[in-house]
Amino acid sequence: MVDDPRIDAAKATPWPELIDRLQIGGLVRTAGELVGPCPGCGGKDRFSINPQKGVIFCRGCDAKGDQIALVQLVLGMDFPAALEWLAGPRQELTPAQREALRQRTEAAERKRAAEAARHREKAMELARKMWSAARPADDTLVVDYLARRGLAPRPGARLPRCFRFEPAARLVVPVSGRPSEFQTVHEGPAMLSAILGPDDSLTGVHRTWIDLRQRKGRPVIAHPFKDGETVPAKKVYGSKKGGAIRLFTPRDATTLVMGEGIETTLTPLAAKVRHDGVAAYWAGVDLGNMSGHRITGRGLRYAGIPDMADREAFVPPAWVRRLIFIQDGDSDPRLTRAKLEAGLRRARLKRPGLIGTIVHPGEGLDMNDLLMGRDDE
Repeated sequence: MVDDPRIDAAKATPWPELIDRLQIGGLVRTAGELVGPCPGCGGKDRFSINPQKGVIFCRGCDAKGDQIALVQLVLGMDFPAALEWLAGPRQELTPAQREALRQRTEAAERKRAAEAARHREKAMELARKMWSAARPADDTLVVDYLARRGLAPRPGARLPRCFRFEPAARLVVPVSGRPSEFQTVHEGPAMLSAILGPDDSLTGVHRTWIDLRQRKGRPVIAHPFKDGETVPAKKVYGSKKGGAIRLFTPRDATTLVMGEGIETTLTPLAAKVRHDGVAAYWAGVDLGNMSGHRITGRGLRYAGIPDMADREAFVPPAWVRRLIFIQDGDSDPRLTRAKLEAGLRRARLKRPGLIGTIVHPGEGLDMNDLLMGRDDE
């Protein structure tokens, strides 16, 4: 099966054509991806197709892969059946036909990679412009927002330089049924956080909209096209892959504490939690970035085995001797832990001698809940 020329032909199937052929509905374009309910396990927005990278991924059932994997997921077929559905019965090709197919496949892959690189660079340029246009966060609503979350800086202290303030930021969502159109659902003040890549360059910006009338300091925004749903008041621009929001990094740090979100990661710093050695505090932006791709399959859903072919996942800097991941308790506990374990194993393989630890605040809680008092809203 490995040398079957139909595999390359199947992987060259255009995504719009395949989505139409499989009659997958409910997908909306968001930041270069098509996002919606998973055709395998359902949900609302856990499934995505990234045409630039040529992959699918589901945060619920962990489905991932290429066009063949999508057919397997939607139609419940095994690999041989899905391949035949896409590319027809196997036929022996002449050497000339094989060479022509190889050249077409390589050309399609080069085009896809070039488009992905252009899209990534365009997104990062937008993020850099957004960051440059914002102003320092000191003496702005960012201070009040952090105080609302129990994270007020010491009197007279400056905020971390990773924060900036935007007084009037627009939050938009794709218009239902019109993937190239967007509708503004909120405009207001926002905290901007810089995402830095492994080479210290700014690759992305994390926006958190602020509404101090709400208990957690973020606006509650009704979704215009989804009854009973709200629009998240946080959004990432640019690229987060392999990057982090560097909240606090002492010069002599040897321990790195990392949670998904800013508030989660700042909480143990504000609470003066003691560690062996000097600790830095970085937010990993989301669980997928912290864990990277995993090896999945029958019996491996919760195994926590990293896919070391993933070159974009987060890897701690060389100075880190101890890596502490904070596990949010308000997500699927087994799957969340498996993903964090994959991230720690990747880190240990990349940084021999590193010690990895997972800290869990408790079922149904995230770390900031402990600081604020549990909130069920």
